Amino acid sequence: MSRPASRAKVSARAIAALAFAAVIVVALDQGVKALVVANLPYGTVVPVLGGALQLLYVRNPGAAFSFAVNMTWVFSIVSTAVVVAIIVFARRIRSMWWALVLGMLLGGALGNLLDRLFREPGFGRGHVVDFISTPWMMPAIYNIADSFICVSMVIFVLLVVFGVNLDGSRALSAKQQRAADAAAAQRSDAPDASGTGPVDPGTRHAMGAAEDPRAPRDGRDALGHDAT
Repeated sequence: MSRPASRAKVSARAIAALAFAAVIVVALDQGVKALVVANLPYGTVVPVLGGALQLLYVRNPGAAFSFAVNMTWVFSIVSTAVVVAIIVFARRIRSMWWALVLGMLLGGALGNLLDRLFREPGFGRGHVVDFISTPWMMPAIYNIADSFICVSMVIFVLLVVFGVNLDGSRALSAKQQRAADAAAAQRSDAPDASGTGPVDPGTRHAMGAAEDPRAPRDGRDALGHDAT
């Protein structure tokens, strides 16, 4: 009874962490976008750290980093599918790492989806607000939601590489699995005293009783009576 209750408790914590991460990302993304729209001139570069970091307010009708600008409806549908998939998938999560990763991914997808749904020029065709420019790293302009999506993808790959499962357990590497299989096979195939192979417990007990070194060797039974 305690184990199912414990698993349910861990699941509730993981879902809460996922939701918290998603809410933080969405609030940060939409809040900063509102400040950008209200205060930055459109299409004008505002240096922050020289050429390393610039603010450049633009409207992006495509995907992250201004990709596929003529497919806004498609990306609206894809973003909606991602959001629904993460919400449905969330109940299987037991790992806090996976909860945070999927929470960041959910928040990033929601942040850009809200732009596509409610910004001009219309529902499902809205242009995403982008404003972060790092010319030294990439020519594209992006936003906070895009950044969290990329960070979550990097951590996602690391969790897979290190074998962290959704329930928080660690998957065995190929080498560890071979060693575990070999150890299990060795235990199951351990020979008996005569070296003839594995012996079941009942047979081993009978053999041990017949070969008891304390038993009399002169044809008498254990009580001293003549066996003949």
